[in-house]
Amino acid sequence: MDVYDWLLALLGTFLLGMGKSGLKGLGAVIVTLMAIVFGGKESTGVLIPMMIAADVFAVIYYHRHTQWYFLKKLLPMMVLGVLIGVWWGGSISELLFKRVMAIIILISVLAMIWMDRSRSIKIPKNPLFSSSMGLLAGVTSMIGNLAGAFTSVYLLAMRLPKNEFIGTAAWLFFIINVFKLPFHVFSWETVTSETLKINLLLSPAIALGFFSGVRVVKLINNNLYRKFILVVTGVGAVFILLN
Repeated sequence: MDVYDWLLALLGTFLLGMGKSGLKGLGAVIVTLMAIVFGGKESTGVLIPMMIAADVFAVIYYHRHTQWYFLKKLLPMMVLGVLIGVWWGGSISELLFKRVMAIIILISVLAMIWMDRSRSIKIPKNPLFSSSMGLLAGVTSMIGNLAGAFTSVYLLAMRLPKNEFIGTAAWLFFIINVFKLPFHVFSWETVTSETLKINLLLSPAIALGFFSGVRVVKLINNNLYRKFILVVTGVGAVFILLN
């Protein structure tokens, strides 16, 4: 790694910390930066320990706002999605995968924007909605660390206020990322002693990003936060589609 690689990796790690503080929708940028430095599949192994570390910050800071009912609705299908991702991840074309996921994310975001503009306050209660969002989140989490878009769409559809949204997502991703870790170590072998050394060197940027993000999140009210998440998630999907 040269100086340019380290700067990109530090930026990606800083943004990871900010994302875990509640500034959701940065996943596409983070994944892209890490893929430039480490490669597509290899970058997932670099990211997973740092994601867990950032999840710990988020769980400690926002745990009192967690809505366990919604977490329990998403979690079983996310676990299944991770298992599908472990099996499927070695054979699917990374380019095709990213394009399909970007299109699904864009459609979901546009549907949410349409609901907002029509002033619909109806909360989707069909189990198929939570199951499909959970499954897609699990698969994309394992293969590309891109689950944030699908969980954001689901939690926004449930009309969760800002802090409840962040607290629920914090516990959800902490559980899922810990579940994914053994597969990265023993199945894909993307987490190694070398990647852990890199994690150690990058780790200060996680804390810096998290607490910087917390300060920004406090300045955003619930209505603006909802719009922010929708816009950034949509931009992220376009970013994935074009890269």
